[in-house]
Amino acid sequence: MGLLKGYTKQEISWMMYDWANSAHSVIVVTLLPIFFDTVASYTADSVSSMSTWGYATSIAMAIVAIAAPFLGVFGDIRGMRKRLFSIFMILGVVAVALMSFTPLMDFTSSTAAAGRVAGLILTLYILSVIGFDASAIYYDAFLTDITTPERMDRVSTMGYGLGYIGGSTIPLVIFLVMNLAGVPMLTCLAVIFAITAVWWLVFSLPLLKNCRQTSGKPYEKGDVGRNIRGVGATVKEIIANKPMLVYILAYFFYIDGVHTVISMATTYGTNLGLDSTGMMLALLLVQVLGLPFCLLYIRLSARFGARFMVGVGVCVYMFICVFAFFMRDLWQFWVLAVLCATSQGGIQALSRSMFGKLIPDKDRSGEFFGFFDIFGKFSSIMGPALVGVVSAAVANGMLQKQGLTAETATAEQIDAINAASSPFGIVSILLIIGIGAVLFFAVLPRTLKGKNLSI
Repeated sequence: MGLLKGYTKQEISWMMYDWANSAHSVIVVTLLPIFFDTVASYTADSVSSMSTWGYATSIAMAIVAIAAPFLGVFGDIRGMRKRLFSIFMILGVVAVALMSFTPLMDFTSSTAAAGRVAGLILTLYILSVIGFDASAIYYDAFLTDITTPERMDRVSTMGYGLGYIGGSTIPLVIFLVMNLAGVPMLTCLAVIFAITAVWWLVFSLPLLKNCRQTSGKPYEKGDVGRNIRGVGATVKEIIANKPMLVYILAYFFYIDGVHTVISMATTYGTNLGLDSTGMMLALLLVQVLGLPFCLLYIRLSARFGARFMVGVGVCVYMFICVFAFFMRDLWQFWVLAVLCATSQGGIQALSRSMFGKLIPDKDRSGEFFGFFDIFGKFSSIMGPALVGVVSAAVANGMLQKQGLTAETATAEQIDAINAASSPFGIVSILLIIGIGAVLFFAVLPRTLKGKNLSI
């Protein structure tokens, strides 16, 4: 493939995991919320399914975020990084495989049956997210093993680009073709969840076969206990390293906008009453445009620097939050999709490589990426939870204003209230990403003065 000319075998094998796990990102993160919203409409409490989904996402992220520093520490023991990566990757694959049975279950016969299926969907979703995000800790840590600091921006961003053209696009195209061919929607969902699990597993094999852990230290008796106790020392080290501290705090806030838009976009569109097929086609456009914009980010970061291009992405997502508040029609969802495509991959890839360059001791890259991940995941707790709380509060206020309750309101009234309350949840994200912007644009440059850091 000419696109990968100039990359080493290890670099390409590492990138292929973006190709592999991106199927989860687009199928589970975007299609599953639509299916869950359908199931939730048959439950006893169908008000603000967006709120419930936000809480479930926050629970999953909290579990990974709390465990991330310790998971990273274990990955710095020589030979453990690939084993731990495999465990969590398989956990995610199995959870998605089991999801393929949920669309075939009876959830329309009673509210109790719908409640059981909804609970199972949320449980499998949480397990899949844990597998996805925990395996990503070790995947990210492999970046310092398989390439040089000078090539990190290019390799990291190309990984995201491959994810768009492969895992994010091909499974979604298969789903849309089945849907347009007249295959029943629930059957389409069952098949595509199964395909996603197989895709994730198969395209993880190149990393398992070809990538080697070169950083880290050989295991010695008592290392586990010492490493766990050493997490506190690493916290102090990060606090003392001003550029790393300010950057990771800025990342904590601005990446919230990215993750929340990704995880809540289709739920938000569904609550607004937008056509699900139209939204899927718009999301397909995001994946198709993802690679060209990642390549553009590679070229522009080489000219202007990774920090400048991450700043561009932060500004784009601030505008997205504002635009989403006023969105009401499907064509606006398409505009939103294009805006996301411009920076979604670039901002995440360059944020990852920027942090990789800031790590002072590459033998502890797993540990440091564990902390990087905890900040990313806690931001992913905050955003969906904030959307859920604000959406639910506004929805309940609207119910009370009309003298209604969740039990007395009709389905049409609930749909109207969900559509009217959801924009307030989305625009609340602007507050969080704005804090990140202040740290990134105003504070970080001051900490880098006099430092020989090429970020």
